Amino acid sequence: MKFFIDTANLDQIRQAQDLGILDGVTTNPSLMAKEGISGEAAVQAHYRAICDIVDGDVSAEVIATDFDGMIAEGQILADLHDNIVVKVPCTADGIKAVRWFTDHGIRTNCTLIFSAGQALLAAKAGATYVSPFIGRLDDISADGLNLIEQIRTIFDNYEFGTEILAASVRHTMHILECAELGADVMTGPLSAIMGLLKHPLTDAGLAQFLADHAKAAAEA
Repeated sequence: MKFFIDTANLDQIRQAQDLGILDGVTTNPSLMAKEGISGEAAVQAHYRAICDIVDGDVSAEVIATDFDGMIAEGQILADLHDNIVVKVPCTADGIKAVRWFTDHGIRTNCTLIFSAGQALLAAKAGATYVSPFIGRLDDISADGLNLIEQIRTIFDNYEFGTEILAASVRHTMHILECAELGADVMTGPLSAIMGLLKHPLTDAGLAQFLADHAKAAAEA
């Protein structure tokens, strides 16, 4: 399973990168705004800064919602760095854009997916990644993890090369459950990634080892 971090915060990206487990980054306009980044030039500079930190795919989302606008924006984003994957919404124009980008050698992440049917269309169009939003489904009392399982079955049935990128991951258990279901990638906050390290028995065991070492050293 690939680990992506879902943020535009450079410090958090560096922390995840320093762990040695980071495979990529996903961002969106909301995450950029959260960091106070606005304006085309500033956003593009920020994407380049992210690509300088991470040796992996960086999803950069278009703002346009029409086909021509997506194509124009996507080409600009793809030219920023070889690691850029153009992120487009799963709409009719978005699916058309995925096909156009695929035919022109530009990788894509089809986002805002909430059904297996949407994922199937994106895969048919040649998307590099599909991003089902499991946390947002959970928010409305739907089963986000069941969607991952459905998409996995469909993609395996037809041997699609499109990777399942579990998005809107909220916590550590989401990561583990997505791994069990066979998601190719997960993207989530740094807190969810760091949560995988935590276990009270690890803390207790380490404390005991250190106490025993200190006692032995004092008696020597």
